[in-house]
Amino acid sequence: MALSSSPNGGRPTNVSVNPLHARGKALSSVPRHELPADEMEPASAYQIVHDELMLDGNARLNLATFVSTWMEPEARVLMAECADKNMIDKDEYPQTAELEARCVSMLARLWNAPDATTATGCSTTGSSEAAMLGGLALKRRWQHRRRAASKATVWPNIVMGANVQVCWEKFANYFDVEPRYVPMSGDRYHLSAEEAVARCDENTIGVVGILGSTFDGSYEPIADICAALDDLQARTGLDIPVHVDGASGAMIAPFLDPALQWDFRLPRVASINTSGHKYGLVYPGVGWIIWRDAAALPAELVFKVNYLGGEMPTFALNFSRPGAQVVAQYYTFLRLGTEGFRRVQQGCRDVATSLAARIADLGPFWLLSDGSELPVFAFSLKPDVTNYTVFDVSRVLRERGWTVPAYTFPANREDLAALRIVVRNSFSPDLADLLFTDLQAAVKRLEKQPAPGPEIAGFRH
Repeated sequence: MALSSSPNGGRPTNVSVNPLHARGKALSSVPRHELPADEMEPASAYQIVHDELMLDGNARLNLATFVSTWMEPEARVLMAECADKNMIDKDEYPQTAELEARCVSMLARLWNAPDATTATGCSTTGSSEAAMLGGLALKRRWQHRRRAASKATVWPNIVMGANVQVCWEKFANYFDVEPRYVPMSGDRYHLSAEEAVARCDENTIGVVGILGSTFDGSYEPIADICAALDDLQARTGLDIPVHVDGASGAMIAPFLDPALQWDFRLPRVASINTSGHKYGLVYPGVGWIIWRDAAALPAELVFKVNYLGGEMPTFALNFSRPGAQVVAQYYTFLRLGTEGFRRVQQGCRDVATSLAARIADLGPFWLLSDGSELPVFAFSLKPDVTNYTVFDVSRVLRERGWTVPAYTFPANREDLAALRIVVRNSFSPDLADLLFTDLQAAVKRLEKQPAPGPEIAGFRH
């Protein structure tokens, strides 16, 4: 379902075709919004689509997205070789299924699961689906506890910061769970242990901790949240689990912050999700979720199907999905290993912290974060800058090809508008230098502007 309409907007209803691209067949135009009446040569169809896609932005200059925009040629070859493999069909593609199982085992060890040899987890289409599966497991376990105590199961709630990714809003909406958002306050831009516990009660299915906020790249204090919930249980008997949304940070912290307590070393952490296509360094289309043990995933959520050959378990929000991204994830794990991941992620953090410091020294900006946790940082204009806004800065940088989103913060800090830069593996120190040069030029130009332009938000998760 397309969530946007396709009005003509004054454009011709047909796409014109260059005679050179018709490849010997009379073809002057094709309709934009309906199936053509006849077939055409593959090369003609390719050229039409290729030309339209030239209007898309340059992915390497997109500093809004967390999603990987570069992989090695060998990874791309493997993905092309596996483009026709359906991940759900484990009977037809048993070795692809084996590679998925190996990835689950690797992640379970990376995140310190109690027994990685019996790790429970799966791949997904991304961290959003993985988060929803984690939320569903939390809800079902809560229902089991309530029924065992002969109590009602009709008012579940989940506690999280107002900075959560939109997938958690979807989870609460789609699966009838009351979201209890902790608003931002002052210089606190994410969830705190005290504020989380204050919103918990007997109907709380879990607390979501974010290891790397999309708003500023900061880690939420997972260990402090778990300790506060331990204290709550000691005082009240309420046993509330934690799900860690490590969409980005779960592939950063193990390599760069190994002493940080955020994963299954904390007994209260029931499940962790991550995005293979973010700092897992794979092209879009793969996420992962791991439960600390089999007991954390209620068995009735796992379906078994046999109409593709053998009997296969499945826990997902969809059915068929490509296996190429899972193969690419396994390739990346093999290719880099622990030390390779450490070097790549450290390189990203070094670029982020260096660029953040230079921007802070530029004059008109102040930092909300500095890239020392996720290689992501946010910055805003100082109060004395009144003739232009962060939206103007974003607009001028876009003229040079850069996508640097400007956006306002959520509840209680809607007054705060910021820019954010996501440093990924494809963003080199040289590109950082070029961005900084363009930012300097943008500031000089905007300083001559008499008044701010329109506010057009460009936030991207």
